[in-house]
Amino acid sequence: MKLKILFFVAAVAVATSSHAQIEVTPPLQEAVRKAIEKNASIRNKNLEVEKINTEKQSVWNKYVPKVEGSASYLYFDTKVTLDLPTERIPIIDQPIYDGKTSMDNNGNILAGSLMAKTVLFSGFQIENGAKALEQKRIGTAYLSEAEKESLVKDVIASFDQIHLLDELEKLVDDSEKRLAMETKRIERAIAEGLAIPYDRDKIKLANLELQAKKIELRGKRKVLYQKINYLTGYSENQIGDVRYLLKPYIIQDDLSVENKQELRALESFKKASDYMIKKEKGSYLPVLGAFGGLAYTSLFNANMSTPAIPILGSGLHGRVNEFTLSPNWMVGLSMKWEIFSGFERKHKIHEAKLSSQQVQNQLDDTKEKFSLLLANNLSDYRLQNQKYQNGLEQEKVAFHNLDKATKQYQEGLISISERLEAENDLLKASTNKIQTLIDQRLSALEALSVTGELNKTVLR
Repeated sequence: MKLKILFFVAAVAVATSSHAQIEVTPPLQEAVRKAIEKNASIRNKNLEVEKINTEKQSVWNKYVPKVEGSASYLYFDTKVTLDLPTERIPIIDQPIYDGKTSMDNNGNILAGSLMAKTVLFSGFQIENGAKALEQKRIGTAYLSEAEKESLVKDVIASFDQIHLLDELEKLVDDSEKRLAMETKRIERAIAEGLAIPYDRDKIKLANLELQAKKIELRGKRKVLYQKINYLTGYSENQIGDVRYLLKPYIIQDDLSVENKQELRALESFKKASDYMIKKEKGSYLPVLGAFGGLAYTSLFNANMSTPAIPILGSGLHGRVNEFTLSPNWMVGLSMKWEIFSGFERKHKIHEAKLSSQQVQNQLDDTKEKFSLLLANNLSDYRLQNQKYQNGLEQEKVAFHNLDKATKQYQEGLISISERLEAENDLLKASTNKIQTLIDQRLSALEALSVTGELNKTVLR
């Protein structure tokens, strides 16, 4: 009677609920979080988001003044050749600057400066470039969330499979107990001459089939444990501690794909490409900057000598001990305006527009695909609900038939083959019911994942 009431309540819950009921227990939530923390692809996506954010900060930092210091020492030793128009001294009628004159020079120069410079106006290239990177960062973060959704489904489905194996093992154990009781009855009946060894052998064969089923279940469990260990890092004991009641997931029919992470990511990438168009157009405007600083320049221990001058009869020799400019303060504005770039800017703008159109085309196509996928997943979800309800009915009928067959066999109305057939029918019906329940839960997760609400629902 309790079993019948449980079947009825579960069927009514599936048929009448109109609100999303995906209840995830805290241990399962923690396993999902551990899987997200462990997943290398998600960690790399998060690092990519951080890299883009750093790149964006680097773009904004172009407005931060750059301070540069420099120092240099120079020794020079050179010959200067001077050729000026010839002039004559009127009184003595002597020519000066007659032909080329060479002078030997050498000395030392020490120079140093501390300068600051910054961009005042970039034609909005910095602003739009930073905004494009911000949208790229947001889009990449959405893609990371999309990977989390796929991982969430995988983790929950894997733990559901563990619970499926648990339920199947219980069914096999229950069947073994019933067959053990039948074996005792047959042994007594054989001893009393009311049965033949053939009946006992038929039950033995059925038990061997159950043993083979157990071996198969143990093999599947081992593989599942290895998979969950890879996903979450959990040990076998930790996996065993994640317990919950298997029950149908209920979702609404009026779902939408508007919040799907991949669509939100493409929308952000579209905004980023639009900002890149604005950035490239900004290259037509001038770039304004400002600079200022302090400089030090000193000429010391410098010498100069000339060839013999006719009027003097010898050359001139000069020496500079020190000639210093310090402090040499300076401040100013600069402008750079690339008026014609050989159509390079035009081509870059056109390329940016093409990239923007590509993203828009991908966005439109992806939205249609997800809408179709959602419709398909909802249809599959409704189908799985019907199959689960049908599975409940099949199990109820099979349970009733087994009860009836057991009594009829004890009364000698049916053969052992018919009794074992009823036992096998119940095992098949119960297995089918549990499998359809697992499929129903997975179909609900698949449908909800297309809406982009799965992570929020599971990890709330």
